[in-house]
Amino acid sequence: MAPHKLNDYERQRLDNIRRNDEMMAALKLHSKAASLISKRPRVTTKSYVVKPEKKPKSENPVVIRRSLRTRGIPPDCKGLDAETLDSLPDLHNSPAKTKPSVKTLGPLPMSDAYTGDDDSDRQFIESIVGMAKKEAQEGGLDGRDELRGSLEIGSMDLDPENIARVVPGRITAMRFFPSISVKMVVAGSKFGNLGFWNVGDDEGRVYLYHPHPAPISGILVQSYCLSKIYTSCYDGFIRLMDAEKEIFDLVYSSDDAIYSLHQPRNEANCLYFGEGRGGLTVWDNRMGKCSSSWVLHESRINTIDFKCGSPLILATSSSDGTACTWDLRYANADKITALKTLTHKKAVHSAYFSPSGCCLATTSLDDTIGIYGGADLEDAASVYHYNQTGRWLSTFRATWGWDDSYLFIGNMKRGVDVVSTSKRKVVTTFQSPHISAIPCRFDAHPYEVGMLAGGTSGGQVYIWTSR
Repeated sequence: MAPHKLNDYERQRLDNIRRNDEMMAALKLHSKAASLISKRPRVTTKSYVVKPEKKPKSENPVVIRRSLRTRGIPPDCKGLDAETLDSLPDLHNSPAKTKPSVKTLGPLPMSDAYTGDDDSDRQFIESIVGMAKKEAQEGGLDGRDELRGSLEIGSMDLDPENIARVVPGRITAMRFFPSISVKMVVAGSKFGNLGFWNVGDDEGRVYLYHPHPAPISGILVQSYCLSKIYTSCYDGFIRLMDAEKEIFDLVYSSDDAIYSLHQPRNEANCLYFGEGRGGLTVWDNRMGKCSSSWVLHESRINTIDFKCGSPLILATSSSDGTACTWDLRYANADKITALKTLTHKKAVHSAYFSPSGCCLATTSLDDTIGIYGGADLEDAASVYHYNQTGRWLSTFRATWGWDDSYLFIGNMKRGVDVVSTSKRKVVTTFQSPHISAIPCRFDAHPYEVGMLAGGTSGGQVYIWTSR
């Protein structure tokens, strides 16, 4: 065949390609791009490892079922007789249809709930019990009542060693252990998992349990006994993990979802939780029953927080678009009146008192952070912040640091926005090439100024520390 002759357009195209290659070679663009790719940091995180269950080999032969249609055989038209039909279960009234297969009513041994990479959680239980005894012997402190310290924002840093995947799925609740000697984080997930990570452990081990059948909505680590941890979930359960008894005990169960859980400082006997459609319930461990119950909001209560130094004054946030403060001293058997009602245009996902108790911060789906101060919270300011996390991320909740100066909240660009309460705006953003997901839930270590934990919807926990 005669060789193809190039037309003017094709010759011009080849000349352009040649000139572009010469220009890129002169500027050394290929070598610079290769060097940038090779210098990109690789983030390796600690993680739990779940061993797959080994399925026992069946001695019975596998029978492959094939329908009459695929075998070309006409259907059996005789049908079933009346006696056979009467012996079949009624699918509409069958108890197997309504009985939840994943729920365990009653105590759940920790060994049965353990889903970690080891055959036993013995080492973790011994470490938790030992830590609790050590803290009890040393007397401990009273959380933030003893901790006051200003933070140099520019000193905050994220070390790659302080990153771990603690639970599978989205983190819905997270807390630091109120311990002086041990830096441990406990996180709860959308799937009912509970993960423990000792940040200071050189091995970086993560211990994973599955005590709940639904998203975990609250975690309470008892400051007087670190081996006891309360957890609540959307399926209406409250459990107490008692490491000394090696059990997840069932404290309370309800037909309604439990969306929030809290406890006043120095109060070991009462639990406060948001239940169902706007209800607040008080559970008394001494009586083993609910001591009080009120309907405070028109929709679910997302957070409960008590004022520091005033264990009878609390704040609630609700999906009805309001955040309210309440004084339990003025509550009667079935009614309580709000001290202050703070209104937003959309759902309010958090309302937290500052460490001193002088301020209150709210986070709303109307893309604002509310900051309220003064004796009656009359000094109000609104800070714009984009809070549209969507259905796949946990909602943003502005969390206080170690004094009344700063609030910390995630943003949709994989960073942490720092809000100054005095300047009433975002003053800086923590960013790092090591962040691979959006931090949504935060907690500040009660005894370590500058140690901040952020949880993501991928189950990762990032720990920022002050240099």
